[in-house]
Amino acid sequence: MKKATLLFFTIIISGLSFAQINFETGYYIDNSDTKIECLIKNMDWRDNPTQFEYKLTKNDKPQILNIKSVKEFGLYNTSNYIRQTVKIDRSPDDINNLSKDKNPILKDEELFLKVLINGKANLYYFKDSNIIRYFYNKENPNIEQLVYKKCLFSVYLKSDFVKRNNQFKQQLWTNLKCPTIKLSRIKNLNYTKKSLIKFFIAYNTCNNSKIINYEIKQNKDLFNLTLRPRINNASLSINNSNTNSRNTDFGNNSSFGFGIEMEYIFPFNKNKWSVSIEPTYQNYKTEKTTNVSNVSGGQLTAIVDYSSFEFPISVRHYFFLNKNSKIFANFSYIFDTTTDSSITFNRVDGSNLQTLEVESRTNLAFGIGYKFVDKYSLEVRYLTNRDILGKYGFWNSDFKNVSVIFGYSVF
Repeated sequence: MKKATLLFFTIIISGLSFAQINFETGYYIDNSDTKIECLIKNMDWRDNPTQFEYKLTKNDKPQILNIKSVKEFGLYNTSNYIRQTVKIDRSPDDINNLSKDKNPILKDEELFLKVLINGKANLYYFKDSNIIRYFYNKENPNIEQLVYKKCLFSVYLKSDFVKRNNQFKQQLWTNLKCPTIKLSRIKNLNYTKKSLIKFFIAYNTCNNSKIINYEIKQNKDLFNLTLRPRINNASLSINNSNTNSRNTDFGNNSSFGFGIEMEYIFPFNKNKWSVSIEPTYQNYKTEKTTNVSNVSGGQLTAIVDYSSFEFPISVRHYFFLNKNSKIFANFSYIFDTTTDSSITFNRVDGSNLQTLEVESRTNLAFGIGYKFVDKYSLEVRYLTNRDILGKYGFWNSDFKNVSVIFGYSVF
């Protein structure tokens, strides 16, 4: 089991060196308005970039282009960025740093804006750390920020409270009128990607405009439900600081377990990051007889029956190998709830000398695995030491487990 685990980890880790780089078909337009077809490294940028890596052919050495030399770039059917000098308000949205001025502080900046909706009216997105701003234009080159600002509003003899400048609603009502769009819809708009995309699609549809929605891909396959049976190879040792006669090493024991993983994939950085929770049933049951001098009969049999429901909360990172294959590594924090578990010490005649109730503590886990066509997966997971006798002051325990987990994603 240990040799197989080591081999699996070695194979997986060796793949990480080439799993990250992924150049995809795209283009850029330079300052002379020349369109150059190329391969662009798809970072699925969480923040709007100021530069990107590209290659003219598959075997070329990667080069870097920055915002000063590129008017526009994109990955076909995936994303599109345009360079624009716009007036942007960078007032903080963090409640601890809000000002009492409701008016935006607009300053000129040269930015790569991400195109969300292309049509008669266009919607653009900009993100830099915690700053998120939306921009728009309609049948003209002048792009304006949709103004939304949080500020503090003071009330006499009372604490400040947060107020919102929702000027963006007035901008849309004034400049993007259409018979099918009622004032009530404008009033209910939120300054979010989802809400604004729906509005711009409605406006362009009302005007019979061709629409390109670059965000359709983001809404697919962000949630996975996976059935995860497993083979566990666990070990347990216990010791008492007051007496050596009941110190027991139960050794390794193999068993089957089963989990159901609910995974949410974050819609940025090319879907490489996810978080999951995985309710899992596990059982460790064995016994060990030792010779002792201070118990009648001269022998003591320790019996452990430990079953529990684990609740690992995991952060996972994917490394793409190709269209159908990817490697992943995850880190888990595990809560454990025992079910009718105990460790008993019996004499030769079967009479009970002592019974310990199992009450486990949290622990960590590290796993690495492989997923094929987003359906089948195999993971090796190592669980760090878990104390299962946490309620006893003089007892220490060391429960460890290595699991080989098979996965089948239902959706």
